[in-house]
Amino acid sequence: MMMLFLFFMSLASHASSKEQHIKSIFILAGQSNMAGRGGVVNDTTTGITTWDGVIPHECRPNPSIFRFSANLSWVEAREPLHADIDLEKTNGIGPGMPFANALLTNSAVGAIGLVPCAIGGTNLSQWERGSFLYEQMIRRAKAASLDVSRNGGSITGVLWYQGESDTTSIEDAQSYKDRLETFFGDLRLALKYPMLPIIQVAIASGAGPYMERIREAQLGVELLNVRTVDAKGLTLEPDRLHLTTPSQVRLGEMLADTYFQFISSSISNHAPRKRRPCLIIHFVIGFFWKLLTS
Repeated sequence: MMMLFLFFMSLASHASSKEQHIKSIFILAGQSNMAGRGGVVNDTTTGITTWDGVIPHECRPNPSIFRFSANLSWVEAREPLHADIDLEKTNGIGPGMPFANALLTNSAVGAIGLVPCAIGGTNLSQWERGSFLYEQMIRRAKAASLDVSRNGGSITGVLWYQGESDTTSIEDAQSYKDRLETFFGDLRLALKYPMLPIIQVAIASGAGPYMERIREAQLGVELLNVRTVDAKGLTLEPDRLHLTTPSQVRLGEMLADTYFQFISSSISNHAPRKRRPCLIIHFVIGFFWKLLTS
């Protein structure tokens, strides 16, 4: 009897494993504002930065939100999401948790797996194919996907927020658009997902004088299945570089709204369509009719 009990307990434990519940995986990459600096305060006297520990309702843990840890295992997602990834910096509130919590309002998304990869202070060149950060991101993304693929889960999107570090050099600013589009293409190629949804954030601040050049490049990207959320207008911390906690919450909600647009487009593209005359044929017929009757 005891053996039978242990057998069923084993089955129940296996059925409730994290990997079996995760349906949608999102990669979170870029620099500090993606890693999260909301609530991070710098003591100008000591030079020590600390996080205030305030967690808004929109960033609360949820049994359906998981995080892929630095040691490549799924754990319950909690703020700060990048605490074991962006190790050299003090991490606070980012857009990841409010994004995931907002997505849970749509049952089609299912349980969510977040894969933190952002590192503060990084230039786009540090994310190019073959670089350490690029390879680490791809390795983490593939490992996360492998864990859930047997149960129908997959990578469904990338959140990208980077560019502040590229505002210090005119050369970086001028080449940013080409380098960014190449990066998105390489990322999709490495993950074998040519139409992978990517949502990038247009920066609201910069470390140098070329912020508008970077924003122009970001807003000018016209790749298929790449959409841009503009952070301009969101409130910054006193350092004038990082988004405040309320701004990160709002950004996460904006990212979720944008992802819902991907879902709506997908449903629309696969919905049955009524048979209707081809507009091109009507145009051609009308064109020749005008020639014959003129």
